Amino acid sequence: MSHERGPVNGPADADDLRLERLDSTFALLERARSGDADALNRLFARHLRPLRRWISGRLPRWARDMADTDDLVQDTLLQTFRRLGDFEPRRVGALQAYLRQAVLNRVRDELRRKGRRPDSTDLDGVAVPGENSPLEEAIGREAVENYERALQRLRPEEREAIIARVELGYSYEELAEALGKPSLGAARKTAQRALLRLAEEMRVGGS
Repeated sequence: MSHERGPVNGPADADDLRLERLDSTFALLERARSGDADALNRLFARHLRPLRRWISGRLPRWARDMADTDDLVQDTLLQTFRRLGDFEPRRVGALQAYLRQAVLNRVRDELRRKGRRPDSTDLDGVAVPGENSPLEEAIGREAVENYERALQRLRPEEREAIIARVELGYSYEELAEALGKPSLGAARKTAQRALLRLAEEMRVGGS
């Protein structure tokens, strides 16, 4: 079933557009767990590219090359979605966090298998000594560490909104779907509030 959206005119502009229930992450999860192949394909397509972009921005080049992360992300999603019956979404953004952790675990295992010593690779914070990731090159290692600590002090929804918007590159429509928000405007406000909270926490942590 296609849900392509054309230009919106009149009072029902993009900010007030109500997202269709069939497209929400929770609805797709329920359908996929019931054996709906179309829902499973939608979930896979929705998360593959953002997760590839996220892991590429977090790992230094040597780790991306050694682990062949594009293929690992795809394979991890396939395996994870086959086990959706074991996953219970208990909060907003739970699937997003669950998939990120699955990808990190897979990359960590692959690096160990290829001979990278586990004690020299800390993928819990995705910080690898010896070479900067693109994120660290952009804002500096100390800033990344402050950012990570600040993220952990936020509420789960705030944390997931920031990661989805800033690191995964979600549009506001995609963010609304991921967080179960009723409109693009609600997703935008959630992200803006979360970023303000993050900035406050980073100021405290950096002082």
